[in-house]
Amino acid sequence: MAMNSNVTNLVQESVFVPYMHRPETYIVSGLFLIILIVGVFGNGMMMITLGADSTARNTSTVYMFSLALGDILVILTSVPLTSVIFTFDSWPWGQTVCKLSECVKDISVGVSVFTLTALSAERYYAVVNPLRRHVAGMKAVPLALLIACLIWVLAIVLSMPAALFSDVMDIDITTNSSIHICNPFPVELGASYRRGVVLFKFLAYYIIPLLIISVFYFQIVRHLQLSTRNMPCELSPMQRLEQIRSRRKVGKMVISIVLIFFICFLPYHIFMIWFHFFASTLNDYNKYWHIFRIIGFVMTFINSCVNPLVLYFASTTFRVRCQHSEYFVKNQEPFPSRVDLC
Repeated sequence: MAMNSNVTNLVQESVFVPYMHRPETYIVSGLFLIILIVGVFGNGMMMITLGADSTARNTSTVYMFSLALGDILVILTSVPLTSVIFTFDSWPWGQTVCKLSECVKDISVGVSVFTLTALSAERYYAVVNPLRRHVAGMKAVPLALLIACLIWVLAIVLSMPAALFSDVMDIDITTNSSIHICNPFPVELGASYRRGVVLFKFLAYYIIPLLIISVFYFQIVRHLQLSTRNMPCELSPMQRLEQIRSRRKVGKMVISIVLIFFICFLPYHIFMIWFHFFASTLNDYNKYWHIFRIIGFVMTFINSCVNPLVLYFASTTFRVRCQHSEYFVKNQEPFPSRVDLC
């Protein structure tokens, strides 16, 4: 199970309770099973719907497809492997799977976060400044494909420390027994490496993307509010009301994406910063922090399930396409319209 040197000391200094006697073993396993089913189905349908009609392919569908692929990678790999932490007393596999699990987790999280950031930039230029969506003469869709590929490359590069340094180590829990743990922060690299990695992930996977996403989305909302007040006078009252409702719906959706991202990842990063940077961690760690830690892990995986739900309920066009995707794919007929991701 994924632990670090501080948790190692915590295990050694406290009375070890077998996981079969812990309530979180059964609660978390049930939640992870729900996340696995909902996430695979939702993101799978999202990928099928976005990829089924080549004539409706645009920059937004490219990013959303990549986001769904990254979320499925999280759900199919990290969810089952992380459930081991709350199910078994000891890491049941060897060092290779340990390295692979930590590496894949970082790849999938990186792809999800960076794709969401790229999508926010794409939405900004699509709504606020559509004339600047082309770079160096490239068309919008090829450029989006290139950026999506670069995101995967960047995520893989940033996951290399986990692949290289993660290791399985033995922890004595009693005089005659021990457990194996998958440790992403080897003891021999010291506290500086552990804190450096935690701080880097906090900035690269949370704070910096969150700031970028927030700036782009709030600029979109501001632009939509200004354009609502400056609607053409020739529109009828009913047309003006319909446009106002539509633009408010856009604003609510983009703000909800920012809030969901912020809320889902905040508990996890709060715990990691507190646990690895405060000297009194071992003395202050109690059942409340333990519950908070579990909630943080679960919420990061819930984030991989909610994007299809947000898109489904916010976009009527996507909902119609999703509901009829099986029919249109089976009969090789074009979809009724391109996806309006706003």
